[in-house]
Amino acid sequence: MNQDWEDRVTAAWATFDDYAETEAADFRAVIDSLVAELPDDSPLGPFEQACAWDSTGHSDKAVPLYREALARGLTGYKGRRAKIQLSSSLRNIGQTEEGVKLLTPELDAPSDELDDAVRATLALCLSSLGRDREGLSLVLGALAPHLPRYQRSMANYARLLLEDES
Repeated sequence: MNQDWEDRVTAAWATFDDYAETEAADFRAVIDSLVAELPDDSPLGPFEQACAWDSTGHSDKAVPLYREALARGLTGYKGRRAKIQLSSSLRNIGQTEEGVKLLTPELDAPSDELDDAVRATLALCLSSLGRDREGLSLVLGALAPHLPRYQRSMANYARLLLEDES
């Protein structure tokens, strides 16, 4: 879509916190009105609607919309966001294993600012499956580069958590 549309979507999301819980439907209506401007086959429509449902506490309604956005070819940054958010929503509705399968390949995807979100969400999914050591390893590995000291030690501890499991 064009930059004007993207700017209006960004502006709508900037007002999200202005809506009370009881006004969640009003916020979703704002997103729906923007989505109505898109071509019927655009992957951006179901993605933005999924985000709105998800952000207003309805993972169950978000999941099919994230899937639709990805099936329609949502790629790049928003495609990666959709995978992260879909995995989180799948976890929320008890389909955690599917979330792990969806996010695990993202560990090897080209690096971007979403890398830590991938690891954090995957760690939550792994923990929900009782795979806490793997999850902790991901979190420590993501945290290590941000520490003012002990980066090497924490990265090694993260690696050793997985080796000790073998």
